[in-house]
Formats: sequence, structure tokens, C-alpha cells
Amino acid sequence: MKIGTQSGRKGPEYRAPLRRGWLVPAGAAAGVAAVGVAAVAVFGPGAEAQPPLGGAAGNPTRAAEAPNPRPTGGTDRPRPTADGQSDAFSLTSARTTPIDAPTVAKILRTCLGADASRYEAVVAVRAPLASPDRDGLVVAVDSAGKYVQCHSKGSKGTSQNVPPTFINDRLWGTGRLVEYFDSLGELAGKEQYLMTGAGHYTSDVARITISFGDQKKEYPAVMAGGAFAYAAALTPDTPPGPRYVGPSPYVHAYDAAGKKIYDQLTDPQFADQP
Repeated sequence: MKIGTQSGRKGPEYRAPLRRGWLVPAGAAAGVAAVGVAAVAVFGPGAEAQPPLGGAAGNPTRAAEAPNPRPTGGTDRPRPTADGQSDAFSLTSARTTPIDAPTVAKILRTCLGADASRYEAVVAVRAPLASPDRDGLVVAVDSAGKYVQCHSKGSKGTSQNVPPTFINDRLWGTGRLVEYFDSLGELAGKEQYLMTGAGHYTSDVARITISFGDQKKEYPAVMAGGAFAYAAALTPDTPPGPRYVGPSPYVHAYDAAGKKIYDQLTDPQFADQP
């Protein structure tokens, strides 16, 4: 299993998607389910993400729900949720740590069953905190360039999609530089909220960053093998209630010269979304 290069390095171009709370066409959404091993290279910096460079990503879903395939446009403003709670928050950590190779193999086996042997993990990270159901994610690719995204809890893996390859070619940003996989948001204890997501980038992209809500700071995603992933711990200004859905994440892409070549916030594909 090659689990790729450090965050920010270019990997070979694979054909696969990205996402976290983005909207797919209604017909396609029906495919979303509700509900060996070599040395592993470091996937990410293993430290707090550095200040902004670019970025955007999508709306999280409520805990224990299937990913909301709904893209968003524009920035969030603090607004009350259905139970009257404000969306205002502080991002407490965007630190991820790599998952060791033996554990990655177990996650893929429990997520994909007999098909696991067909896939090679390219990104595998633990989130900065754990929810009751998730504590990280693994993105893997097969010989045909098809990706799968497995959410982890310890050494167990699950996919939100049936089949797991449903994420491929489901939602590309304008210009087809960034593709969106699943993104999830869920409560993690009484006062914190976990956000995770992943996607695919083409060889034109050298760096992916993520911003959250109306906060301008951008955090580098972990990148390898044509896939990217991120995880963040949020602390809402008021304790999150059961209907808290968190801020929207937004994906940004830069080329090797540092020029921003994609910004979800200005992508016309998402302009008509609430």
C-alpha cells in the first residue's frame, strides 16, 4: 500500500472526486446510503494547519446522517438553526495524524469486504477529535483510477455510498480541477463538532486549502495520489443542540506558482444554492 506524499506535494493524476456536504443531482443522490501492506509515508504535516492560502468546501450534515450532497455558495453568517441556536463557532484544531498501515488495511477490509484487495490507500488520517461514530478517513484508489472513501472508527471502516465507488464523477467543480467526495459534520461530545471531507484533484493542482463558514483563514488539506482530505474540530459559541449543522467548508486550489485556480466560493455552479 502506498500511502502518499506529504500534504502539498503533487501526486499522479487519478480520476476521482471530492466533497463534504455537497449537493448532487436528485437522481444521483438516490445512490447514497443513509445510514499487502508496505511502509506508510506521512500524509500530512502532523501539526496545526498553517495560515490561509486559498479555499472552500460545502455544507456538513447532521450527526449520523448520510452526507448531504448539497454544494453551497457564498459565505456563512451567524444564523439561528431550527432550534434557535447560532452557527457562530471557533475552529479549535485542524491537526491530522497518519494512520499506520496495518490499521489502514483493517479499515479497508471492514469497509470494502472482498473488494479491499483491489484498492491501494493514498490518504489515511485521524481527525483531531472523535465522534461516537468516526475518528478519521481513508481514501483509496483501484487500478482503473476509481476512488473510495471509508470513514474510520478505530480499525473499522464504513462507506456512506452504495456502491462505495458512487463518489466518482458525481460532482466536479467548474473547470474540472476539483471533484467532490463525501463530507460529514457531526457532534463530538457536548461542546464540539467534527467535520471531515475528501475529494480529488487533477495534475494542474499543487495545493488544496479549506476554509470554514465566514472565516477567511485557509487550512491546507492532506494531499496524495490525486486525493485530498481534511478534518477539523469546531467549538460552537453556544453548546450545539441536536439540530446544529455547523458552518460550510469551502475548497480552494492553487497551481505550482501559487496562483489560485479554483475557488468554490466563486464557482458559478454553486451560485444558486442557498
